[in-house]
Amino acid sequence: MKIFSEIDYLPEFEKDFKRLSKKFRTLEEDFKTFINTQLNLFHKKGIDNKGVVPISGIGIPNPKVYKARKFACRSLKGRGVDSGIRVIYAYREEEDKLEFIEIYFKGDKENEDRDRILVHYNR
Repeated sequence: MKIFSEIDYLPEFEKDFKRLSKKFRTLEEDFKTFINTQLNLFHKKGIDNKGVVPISGIGIPNPKVYKARKFACRSLKGRGVDSGIRVIYAYREEEDKLEFIEIYFKGDKENEDRDRILVHYNR
């Protein structure tokens, strides 16, 4: 069953993901679960568990860009959804399309790459 009509990945996201999946072996499977549960609940069912927040102050009205703070990674045992993995993505509601921008581990870097977001969405 397809939840979103389209899912895209920026090339930089794919590079981030590949690098992180070497460090966290369960990442690929965990990421699928994340889309099917967290993003489905937030965007489709309107259930907000405070795991996804819009990124403010970037001056991009559309599409809305979000940071997912709750991401369960089984490679980080015992940490549950507070794994420290962050996912930055845009959601185009009218097209029902997800675009993944960045994924990072908070232990490696503190915040999202706002320049990357602006390069791709400040048109």
